[in-house]
Amino acid sequence: MNNDWNEYRDQLMGKVGEFAKESPDVVKGLMTMDSAAAKTGHLEPKIHELIALAVAVTTRCDGCIAVHTKKAVEHSATKQEIAEALGVAVALNAGAAMTYSARVLDAHDQL
Repeated sequence: MNNDWNEYRDQLMGKVGEFAKESPDVVKGLMTMDSAAAKTGHLEPKIHELIALAVAVTTRCDGCIAVHTKKAVEHSATKQEIAEALGVAVALNAGAAMTYSARVLDAHDQL
């Protein structure tokens, strides 16, 4: 893999800035949702970022990976903690595939 995640993140944020000029309410809404998730204070910021990385993997979002990897490290997440969170994402994706496989069989049986 030869991705330059720092360059990609910088370019992405520039494009997001351009989008914000064209559609400020959409970006403001996203930022409101993003900050609302942390307002309760029940989870440490590092845990939020580990969850965000697991979700980024399951949704296949390179921009999320670039942004939230940096934030996780800024909140002192270790490579081992990140790997464990990613392991949960991998396990859940496999579990989701199993669950939806059962749904396909159920749909088939109803034909």
